[in-house]
Amino acid sequence: MAANYDAEPILKVEHMKQYFKMSSKFTVKAVDDVSFEIYPGETYGLVGESGSGKTTIGRGIIRLYDPTDGKITFNGIDISGKLNKEARAELRTKMQMIFQDPMASLNPRKKIGDIIGEGLDIHHNYASKEERKQHIDNILAKVGLAKEHYDRYPYQFSGGQRQRVGIARALIMNPDLIIADECISALDVSIQAQVVNLMKDIQEETGSAYLFIAHDLSMVKYISDRIGVLHLGRMLETGTTDEIFSNPIHPYTRSLLSAIPSPNPRTEKTRTAVAYDYATSGIDYDKGTLTHIDGTHYVHGTEAEIAKWQSENN
Repeated sequence: MAANYDAEPILKVEHMKQYFKMSSKFTVKAVDDVSFEIYPGETYGLVGESGSGKTTIGRGIIRLYDPTDGKITFNGIDISGKLNKEARAELRTKMQMIFQDPMASLNPRKKIGDIIGEGLDIHHNYASKEERKQHIDNILAKVGLAKEHYDRYPYQFSGGQRQRVGIARALIMNPDLIIADECISALDVSIQAQVVNLMKDIQEETGSAYLFIAHDLSMVKYISDRIGVLHLGRMLETGTTDEIFSNPIHPYTRSLLSAIPSPNPRTEKTRTAVAYDYATSGIDYDKGTLTHIDGTHYVHGTEAEIAKWQSENN
């Protein structure tokens, strides 16, 4: 199923802030004034270096953290403040998360069937034990695992299989949005490709939207419809995959893309990585705004900075 841009956004994040007070004098601004939208059936890639705020955004959206400020709307319901019964039910059933570490996110004392079926148990989404078992077996088959795996424990699986269990756990509630938090970073490259292809197949079948958080720009390019580039908790550039990769404007985006290794040894030999250091760049994130460039392409900066970057890019 292709992304439906004519519909209302399934998720709307407006001016989200996530601050962590470390002491009376020091506060970490992990996420600072971030806005973006995700449409039904779309995969929105969120990229940036370690510490840029990617995971914090994902955890804030699903309310593992309470956002400091801003508004988050999911399926037309405001889920950013204190959750009422309706908002909590919508959030817990229609939004799910696949975590980064496939071993740490699975209870080692529970069998795989019980881990996957926990959402069904909490929300009482079955009429009998037989129906519950059938539902879990169907999900296991969908992610490429066998019925026999139902009674096994997480330690009996490989990393790729454990991540498939994490995907199955997210799918069991038939969610509208899945937040994939670096769900392939702990896996071998060949297994990464299998998991990403599995996610694309499932999206085609179910129509779920993804917030795909990752370091690997090549994989993000492969799976994402649109991409947002984060740095120091700020959204610096966002647009379609083609806009970001063919016409990167912000110096940080250009720096990230220049660091992608080429599979062609001759091209790789002449590749030059563009350095970017915020401290010496002369750019002040507090002064810039997210400005519309063309199509769905937005860049964070002042008018003068954006004009300069565009001229340099041409």
